[in-house]
Amino acid sequence: MITRRRGLLAGLSVSATFGNVPATTRAVQRAGLRRTITILLGVAEGTGADKIARDFVGYLVPRAPGTDIALRNLPGDAGRTMLLALGEAEPDGATIGWVVTPTLPARVIDRSDASLCRRIRLIGQIEQEPIAFVSPSSDPVTSIQDLIQRAGDDAGAVPLGTPPPGSPPHLAALRLQVLAQTQLNIVTFPSPAAARQAVLAGNVSAAALGLSEAIGDINYGNLSAIGIAARRRFGLLPDTPVLDEGGVPLAAFIRRGLAVPAATPSDLIARLVDGLRAAAEDDAFRDHAEANGYYAGWEDGPTWLEQMQTEQAALAKLWETNPWLSSSGG
Repeated sequence: MITRRRGLLAGLSVSATFGNVPATTRAVQRAGLRRTITILLGVAEGTGADKIARDFVGYLVPRAPGTDIALRNLPGDAGRTMLLALGEAEPDGATIGWVVTPTLPARVIDRSDASLCRRIRLIGQIEQEPIAFVSPSSDPVTSIQDLIQRAGDDAGAVPLGTPPPGSPPHLAALRLQVLAQTQLNIVTFPSPAAARQAVLAGNVSAAALGLSEAIGDINYGNLSAIGIAARRRFGLLPDTPVLDEGGVPLAAFIRRGLAVPAATPSDLIARLVDGLRAAAEDDAFRDHAEANGYYAGWEDGPTWLEQMQTEQAALAKLWETNPWLSSSGG
């Protein structure tokens, strides 16, 4: 299936739009010409995060008549490699970046590189995924409060696994530590998959993961969800409390969407947005997203930017008291 998709989504060319222009599209097709855009991904191919991006493109393709869509993986430097490439791309609508927050503001802070934000323009958020705290079903921590209390008694006895330093789940764990006013035994792993395997094996007492990484094992009964870092309960897990219910006001999300080079003309962005928004609001995509542990829904670029700036300010304060180690992983 992956090989077939590569063939369908291949190429790199000039500017493209996703707008509703059927007459133009028919003319382009009759002339044997097709537009091509490339979407840059800052994660390794075959990872869970890669699959999430590719799944969205599957819903986007029908809304891009006359356009080939290529996916190019540029992992490295914890997402910064892709962000740099996006900022350096020609602003002609031919290159889009699949951008994740809080990854973007975290790299601005821990790489001391404010240019990452200045060189790109967020055009729309596609989805958001809550951070879940999970525990092995065979020997579960009963709740976030149980985790905090046991850590207060003996932090070393309750290791909390996360993906690499500076990843969204790791940042959520650091924020939990601050709110709990106690020292947690946070143990980082080289990838979300490794952190998930560690908690499944019982090598850590609990783990902070994006819900999409854990939802399958929660549904199969291999992991117990002890808390969701969100303001309201998640539809697929109505019996799992959000942290705020237990007196821990922590809402932590992985937000994904699209960005372009900063100098991209507004008219090109407007036409790109038409198709992206339609795909994000597709009922089938919404159902697919929720079944896989995240919410689908469009937020425009300025709204997402405002949210990101608020998040960046909070992360800058966190960095002052709880600096996370830089990660060179993708």
